[in-house]
Formats: sequence, C-alpha cells, structure tokens
Amino acid sequence: MIKLTKKKIYEILLKRFEEGFVKLSSLPSPHSLKDAKKASLRVKKAIENREKIAIVGDYDVDGVVSTSIMKEFFEIIDYPVTIKIPNRFKDGYGISRSIIEKLDCDLIITVDNGISAIDAANYCKEKGIDLIITDHHTPSKNLPDAYAIINPKQDSCNFEYPDICGAQVAWFFIAQLKKELNINIDMKRFLDILAIAIIADVMPLKHINRSLVQAGIKYFQKSQRPSIEFLRKTLKKNEFNAEDFGFVIAPILNSAGRMDDASIALKFLTSKNSLESSVYYGRLLALNSQRKMEEKRVFQEAISQIDDKNFICAVGEDWNEGVVGIVAARLVSKYKKPSFVLTKSEEFYKGSGRSFANVDLFSLLDKNREYLEKFGGHKKAAGLTIKPENLDIFKREFENSIKKLKKEDWIESDEVMGELEFSEVDWELLKILESFAPYGESNPMPKFAAYNVEVIESRMVGENGDHLLMTLRQEDRFFKAIKFRQIENINKNYIDIIYYPIKNIFNDNIYIQLNILKIL
Repeated sequence: MIKLTKKKIYEILLKRFEEGFVKLSSLPSPHSLKDAKKASLRVKKAIENREKIAIVGDYDVDGVVSTSIMKEFFEIIDYPVTIKIPNRFKDGYGISRSIIEKLDCDLIITVDNGISAIDAANYCKEKGIDLIITDHHTPSKNLPDAYAIINPKQDSCNFEYPDICGAQVAWFFIAQLKKELNINIDMKRFLDILAIAIIADVMPLKHINRSLVQAGIKYFQKSQRPSIEFLRKTLKKNEFNAEDFGFVIAPILNSAGRMDDASIALKFLTSKNSLESSVYYGRLLALNSQRKMEEKRVFQEAISQIDDKNFICAVGEDWNEGVVGIVAARLVSKYKKPSFVLTKSEEFYKGSGRSFANVDLFSLLDKNREYLEKFGGHKKAAGLTIKPENLDIFKREFENSIKKLKKEDWIESDEVMGELEFSEVDWELLKILESFAPYGESNPMPKFAAYNVEVIESRMVGENGDHLLMTLRQEDRFFKAIKFRQIENINKNYIDIIYYPIKNIFNDNIYIQLNILKIL
C-alpha cells in the first residue's frame, strides 16, 4: 500500500476530473432533451384551454422531490393540478390503470416513472388522455405509446449527460416549460431539494451532477423553504455536506414511502410554515424508527438464506416491501455480491435488487426477462416482480448470466487510497478534500489506512449504545474518532484502521474528527 502525502492525494483526486469541472453556467439546454419542447408546448396548450392536469410521482426520495418541484412550479404560476404519488402497498410502482381510473384529467405528467408503463400508456390512449412521461430509468426496447417521453437514456436523445435522476429530468422540463410560457422563475429556488434527490438516488457525482449538488448544498444552507429551515434548526447545523443528505435526511424522507405513504414526505417538503413542518417531520421520525426495526428483522432472516451463488436472492413471506431495497443494499455491503430481496405480494414475489462494483443489474435482468412479470431500474438498482413457480429457474439462469461477466466488473473502485499517517491530517488536507467534494457515486470519499494507532480512550455512545467514540494517537497527533454501527467496545491498546477525516462542529468548537470505517 502506497504511503500518501497531501500533495499525492491532490494529484490522485485531480485525475478523477480530467474532463474538468462543469459550471452551472455550462448546463445543457433543456430543449436538448428529446420531446422536452413538444411536451412543454402540450402543457402550455392545456393551461391556455384550462384542461385538467395530473402529476403522477413515485414513492422514493427522487420521486417525492420530483413531485414537490412540479407541485411548486404549478403553484407559482397559479394553475391547479392533481397530485398523485402511488402508495407502495395499495397501488404498486408508478402509473397504472388503477391510478388512471382515479384521476379526472385531460393530461398526465409522470415524474421519475413511466418508462416501462406500456399498459398504462395504452389505457390513456383509450380514455383520450395525453400522457407525458418524464423518467430517467433505463428504457427497454419497447417504449410506451405516450404523447411525449422525456428520458435522457432513450435512443436519439441528444442530452449530453444521460446519468441524471428523475428530479433533474423534471427540473430541466420545467426550465423548458417556463421558457414556452414566457415567465420569469429562478430555477435555483429548487436546488436545495434537487441536491437531496441526486444524492439519494446515487447519481454519479461528476459533470452536472457535481455542480448541481455543490450549488444545492450552498442554497440549502440559506434556503427559506419552511421544511429546510426546520431541518437546519432541528439538526442544529448550519453547514451541510453530501453525507448529511445521503445518510441523515434522505432516510427520513424515504421512511414515508417505505412504511406508510409518501404523501407525508411530500407534505413535509412543501409545508408552508414551521408548524406544518414540525407535524409532518414528527410523523416521518416515527416511521423511520419503525423502518429501522423492520429492516433489522428482515436483514437477519435474509442472512440465513445465503448460499454459494455469485449473487444473493433472499425471499420472505411477510417482509415489509418498503425495506427490501435497504436490506438488499446492506447484503451487498456485507457480502460483496449483487443482491435481491423479495417478499410475497398477493400471488407474486416482489422486491428490489442492488448491484455490486460494476455489475450492470438492469442488463442482467433484461437477459432473463422471460422469467419475470415485470422489472425496471438502472445499472445500480432495480425492482422486479416474479411468479413463485418461476423463482428457481430465474435464480439458476441469473447465476449462469452472472458467471459470464468479466473480471473487471467485480472490482470495486471505492477502495482505500493508501496509507496516511496522522502527521498529514490537518486543515490543509481538509481544504484539499473539500475542493473535490461532494463525494459519492463515481467520486468516492478518499479512504485511508493508518497502522499502529494507540487507543487512549473508548466508550459506546448513541441512542442505543451502538456507536464507538474514541480518542486516538499516532506519535504526537491526537484525534477524536467515531465508528458507527459498532457492536461492542474494543479491548485493544493499538489498532489498525480505515478512516477519513471530517470537520466537526460541537458546542461551537470546530475540530477535525476521524470517521472510522473499519477496525482491522
């Protein structure tokens, strides 16, 4: 393992961005999205003719933020629209016949869903409803017969950056729509919540994603949106980073769709005052606690089903559908294999899959589509529905497909950068690290190893006593350090660690803290 210095770290990080940094001023034009102009002209016509418009969203963070942005836009222009986010348990995923039957409208706009809704699109045709699909999930060969499809991943779309989330697609669509309507709206007003969606949906933090998240974090810290003001006050923070969005805020917002109904998260994000925010936030926290308990149960039961295959497929009869995606992600993290977690839903098994390393999950499912009732998603994550009688053959054929992958598909790019002694950890290093933030997908947080580190003090902390707080020393340098999700205290005087440094603020004191990822 190479020994690192601050200079070497800077050089390594610089190579990640050989294409340079994209500025907000260099964002591509919205009309480069296929069908964006056609769709916006249709919405303009609907507004002029006072037609009834409905927005159909999705129940994850990306879908809720997409819906929030659309809702806010139509409120700004003072045009009434019907908002519908399908309930995971009652309605299933995305736009469907049953959803359409509940809507009294002339025009439907989907956000973060719809690219696989062939049956729903045909039903819209039957009912004389124009359907505009805005989505970012990978299209299949057969597309829905919709009035317009805005998806940067579809063929013949000239949008420069296909790897964006659903909320970004909705945001660019609104930018085109405001142009056609000839109205003046500052699109930056949406960046505070747009950044949450980009991070929550694990978009690669390069090109425009990086610049939008950077700008979004800055805007979040001064946003006057009541829900965001409430979050800053409740979390007792004025400075935020991508990790705060991904590991603190996103799970709370996600809990609504996972455990109850995503409309609770929508109402929180679009709340009009602090009182509304506090009411819906309280409900979100309660749901998040339920989610944690159910996730723990399902995870333990899923572990008992692991075999020697190159992927994991765990199946339960009574698992909460809302936590299967998180459990799949935890299985990937622990066992370094692509993972599916399925639960019984009426006569089918439904669930989610998460990828490992560079394994293209959507492509693998596409090769085995004959065994599935339906599926959708992208390279890193997917949802699927399967008949119980097809489960065994699907597992067998999926294993055959995964065996054909190249060796490089299994190599994690998110590995330890090298050995970094405590003597190199200072504010200059943090400044270098901050200059390449935000970190996440495709731009992983640099992780370092340190050996023969002395444990001066250690104790368990946290609500459930499941985090380990330590004071560590290497030669003459001391640092506070924390290891999250640690089962028990350590009984060692010296340890080897994998870590990264962060700026921590506590009781108005600013200091460097080490986040310990692994104790070796």
